[in-house]
Amino acid sequence: MSEKALIAMSGGVDSSVAAALMKEAGYDCIGVTMKLYNNEDAGISRAHTCCTLEDTEDARQVAASLGMPYYVFNFTDDFGKQVIERFIKTYEAGGTPNPCIDCNRYMKHEKLYKRAEALGCDFIVTGHYARIAQDPETGRWLLKKARNLAKDQSYVLYFLNQKQLEHTKFPLGEFHSKEEVRELAEKHGFINARKHDSQDICFVVNGDYGDFIERYTGKSFAPGNFVDTEGHVLGQHKGIIRYTIGQRKGLGLALKQPMYVCEKDMEHNNVVLTTGPELYSRQLIADHFNWIPYDAPDHPVRVTVKTRYKAKEVPASAEVLEDGRVKVTFDNPERAVAIGQAVVLYDGDLVVGGGTIVKAIR
Repeated sequence: MSEKALIAMSGGVDSSVAAALMKEAGYDCIGVTMKLYNNEDAGISRAHTCCTLEDTEDARQVAASLGMPYYVFNFTDDFGKQVIERFIKTYEAGGTPNPCIDCNRYMKHEKLYKRAEALGCDFIVTGHYARIAQDPETGRWLLKKARNLAKDQSYVLYFLNQKQLEHTKFPLGEFHSKEEVRELAEKHGFINARKHDSQDICFVVNGDYGDFIERYTGKSFAPGNFVDTEGHVLGQHKGIIRYTIGQRKGLGLALKQPMYVCEKDMEHNNVVLTTGPELYSRQLIADHFNWIPYDAPDHPVRVTVKTRYKAKEVPASAEVLEDGRVKVTFDNPERAVAIGQAVVLYDGDLVVGGGTIVKAIR
């Protein structure tokens, strides 16, 4: 009897090709799309977001062309609690969230994983660009970067535990270019072979997360002061949730020199700006840490580190503190380390682990 695979189909070309590859490999496949939010919550959809009605129809057509059963699962309540509310609470606390990580963690690899188990599936499959392997010596499952480093998505998957890694497949991880994926989609005659990649936060359709938070919560966030690091008032901001660490553009100020957001003082409703030096951190502290190739080490480990999805990897040391949190010390001070973002540790193409940044130390 063939092994069963539940294919998470977004309607995009990547998940469609992942489904085709699993079918060709002989798996008994079921295609599913997760309905994650209501239009009245997010507003009217647009071209570069995912999870629209058009995406669902594209996924349905691809599944039909592959002879796969196809279902839509309504996970709107869970998405609201696990992704949207976490997103809002992080901004309200002065942090910078990464909702794509929460969506992968709580929706695809928790909610959907449990649904796959209930349906008797052996694997869940997504169109992520990453690789999974097993260490022949220890038997532990490993998460690795994709062959196509330009599309690598291992950063948003650092939370995967051993059981999840064992029962997950990323068929696109071995591809060296996105064009290879599109050509395979064209070969299969998929309607979405040349469809644009989704780029935005799916539920923030106009790109303005401040507007979204105010509409979703019914709250308004009062204007306050932009101040420099010495407390001098530089102007007025439009609500503290609308600014992120490292931001320079969109401040609405006429300044004599470029200045960047280096701190959000939630108590006094001040956005603190700097010309540069205060934007750098020597260390950070992260919690909810997940170690992948081994259990939490009892000694410092040398790694390379990313503190944002598009950030460049930098050399650092990581050590586990007595309370279980992890301290990362950069070889050279790192720019714009933001509370709420993920820090992910690498050893070459191997993901060592990751966690959520809770403190940046200058």
